[in-house]
Amino acid sequence: MPRYKLTIEYDGTPFGGWQRQENAPTVQEALEQAVLSMTGESVTVIGAGRTDAGVHALGQVAHVDLARAFPGERLRGGLNFHLRPAPIAVLGAESVDDNFHARFSAIRRHYLYRIVNRRSPLVLDRDRAWHVARPLDVAAMHAAARHLIGKHDFTTFRSAHCQSASPVKTLDLLSVSRSGEIVEIRTNARSFLHNQVRSMVGSLKLVGEGSWTPADMAAALQARDRAACGMVAPPWGLYLTQVDYPPAPVSE
Repeated sequence: MPRYKLTIEYDGTPFGGWQRQENAPTVQEALEQAVLSMTGESVTVIGAGRTDAGVHALGQVAHVDLARAFPGERLRGGLNFHLRPAPIAVLGAESVDDNFHARFSAIRRHYLYRIVNRRSPLVLDRDRAWHVARPLDVAAMHAAARHLIGKHDFTTFRSAHCQSASPVKTLDLLSVSRSGEIVEIRTNARSFLHNQVRSMVGSLKLVGEGSWTPADMAAALQARDRAACGMVAPPWGLYLTQVDYPPAPVSE
């Protein structure tokens, strides 16, 4: 049974998240319906990251097993035709080995969080970024972010509904930068706890506004207590930008 790797972009605004559920439309459900419409097959599309309601993706990765083989270009085009008018696009479709698993084979996930830091309300970036009116000290935010890099117990930044077996994660990158009124927070790790990125961003905002110091961020991490976390940033500023996998073996 051929397996295909799909690279997917979507606007998370109208969806209840990636994972199929009974009471809201989801990205997984839309993709599975597109496969059914194109091939007549009822399948399960497995994603690399279970993004929450309102979270966007520039480079989500999924895999799907089909009963018959398709050229990648044809599969991509057919799925995009049947996905319309949903705000989902399949950017690439390629045949992969049966050992490839979109979720378990991933070695790194990259996220971007966008803040628009200005007094005026958002128009074009509405539902695409977090509007923060108070001036943000990006240098202080970046200094605070450095306390979270590395292997830590991230209980403070973990949702009460998180199903991960352990709160210990290794954060490879957490950086804060500004370009004009746009503040970008970038992070990557092999995996994240539920709401970890949005929880970290909410606390970084407190540092940027001057309510916390960078040392307060370190203390919050060490507290290992959800009550020590700042507010959870809203989902609409978060983007899953890329998922990394081991390089494919080179055939001799």
